[in-house]
Amino acid sequence: MEQQLHDLFVHYGYLGIIIALVGGIVGLPLPDEVLLTFVGYNVYRGKMLYILALLSACTGTIIGITFSYFLGMKLGIPFLRKFGPKIHITEKKIERTHQLFEKFGPFLLFIGYFIPGIRHLTAYLAGISCLEVRKFCLYAYSGGIVWSFTFITLGKMMGEEWKRVAWSIHHYGVYVFIFILILLLLIFIYVKYRRKVKRCKSE
Repeated sequence: MEQQLHDLFVHYGYLGIIIALVGGIVGLPLPDEVLLTFVGYNVYRGKMLYILALLSACTGTIIGITFSYFLGMKLGIPFLRKFGPKIHITEKKIERTHQLFEKFGPFLLFIGYFIPGIRHLTAYLAGISCLEVRKFCLYAYSGGIVWSFTFITLGKMMGEEWKRVAWSIHHYGVYVFIFILILLLLIFIYVKYRRKVKRCKSE
């Protein structure tokens, strides 16, 4: 897998990131988390620029998720049931995602990137349910940006340990996401507390 990803980036550079993520988000059986972490590893090695890698990943993710959304809107659930099994989208996965979509609503578009087997389907179901385009863009695009940033940054930070990190993330991505959310919440509370303390002292 590492050699295949290396060849992809050697031949296509940043465009390779975009192409791979469009395919992965639409539903091709590609290990997206591994790919993004490997991109971060290449940033760590100085083979890629962090900002360009991140922009490429966000672009590929946004194109892929938007394409899936309009496919769902135009072709509906029969399309998924007919062609889904050919790209490992089973009836069980469709039903599971549908249940989660009913429970979490459009927020599933945001967190779905971090749940294995779910991110390929959230946009399809959003399109099938005719979710408003503006609301779709808000949740799907912001989630894609956070997802891309998380894995590329982790790959960059972990360096030579990227493989172990990529495997863990691929299997436990949702728990990583929950951890990040809690961490951000704690930072937010801490910053607010510090500002309040400073305000009280100045008074």
